[in-house]
Amino acid sequence: MPGLAGRMSTVVKAKISRMLDRTEDPGETLDYGYQKQTELLQNVKKGIADVVTSKKRLQMQSTKLEQQVVKLDTQARQALAQGREDLARTALERKTLAQTELQSLDTQIKELENQQEQLTANEQRLRQKIEQFRTKKEVIKAQYSAAEAQVRISEAANGVGEEMADLGLAMQRAEDKTETMRARASAVEELEQAGAFDDITALGSGGDDIDRQLSELTSGAQVDDELAKIKAELGSGGGESPALEQGEEKA
Repeated sequence: MPGLAGRMSTVVKAKISRMLDRTEDPGETLDYGYQKQTELLQNVKKGIADVVTSKKRLQMQSTKLEQQVVKLDTQARQALAQGREDLARTALERKTLAQTELQSLDTQIKELENQQEQLTANEQRLRQKIEQFRTKKEVIKAQYSAAEAQVRISEAANGVGEEMADLGLAMQRAEDKTETMRARASAVEELEQAGAFDDITALGSGGDDIDRQLSELTSGAQVDDELAKIKAELGSGGGESPALEQGEEKA
């Protein structure tokens, strides 16, 4: 059973593949691929924009920290000038923390700049590939359309293809029916010239001239035989009937 199921699955997949091949339009497939690549390019651009936004945010924080470092340094100097060493120490400690954070921000900003450069380079390469794909896509679509038109023209000229095949079969059937009708008409004309229809009419009305003559001879001989028989019977009976004599005289 597993083997049978596997074979059935293969057959179904093969049939589906053939159906897809017949219905697939190369132009639509290429346009879909171009659309997906364009969407990918837009995602790359969005990624670059996000990186630039994060970098700008960190740069703004770095600027604030730089201003804070300058301010804390000034406050430490002012505190020492006033003999407030404790305040000066506190200002310097905060300055040190701000500088440490500033260094960390600078490192993150550099990393984001590197990412931005990489994404920008990738975006440019991808843009070039998409443009090349678009140009090639249009060329392939034009070639496919031209080839499709050529095939249709060739099929129409040579009488192939499904539609032309149906028309060819219909024409062949019409020619066959025409030849059959012409042959029938010719046969009827030949029979008419040969007098076959007159013979059929004569037979239907009681036979031809020969049959009628034979029938008349047969019926005449039969009448003569019967008349002779009656005369013989009357002669043997001792006399002729007056009615008959009178009838004969009248005749």
